[in-house]
Amino acid sequence: MGRILFVCTGNLCRSPMAAGLLRQQLAEAGLSGLHQVDSVGMWAVEGRPASENAVAVMAERGIDISDHRARTITAYDVHEADLILVMSREHKRILEQTWPQYEWKVYLLSEMVHKKKDIRDPYGSPIEEYRRCADTLEEYIRRGFHRILNLA
Repeated sequence: MGRILFVCTGNLCRSPMAAGLLRQQLAEAGLSGLHQVDSVGMWAVEGRPASENAVAVMAERGIDISDHRARTITAYDVHEADLILVMSREHKRILEQTWPQYEWKVYLLSEMVHKKKDIRDPYGSPIEEYRRCADTLEEYIRRGFHRILNLA
């Protein structure tokens, strides 16, 4: 079973939304049991729920992330993950500096579609920003789905 880990800043918006979207994509492909999908934050406040707007935008897409609770990334997470997908170049740089022995498994999510773009953090923004963020996440996950599976 491949373990795919999404990482954002606080584990409140982007990474839980991305995890929900990938779980949905795996279910649609009949592959739910073959991969474990999780999310963490670089500097999360442990136990905080996902942002209300993130929960609402995912609900619009038929995805329930209301039970999500924030966690900070640990050495164990990095070691155990087969693929780590981050939202920004800063996240990637810090993870590669902190755990250089695992840099081979750390990618920007946008790299799954052959880009090197940060995904803007919608935290504290109007719900439209969350929708735009979710659209970007969904595009990268759908278009990069086979690459994600191959790397995991």
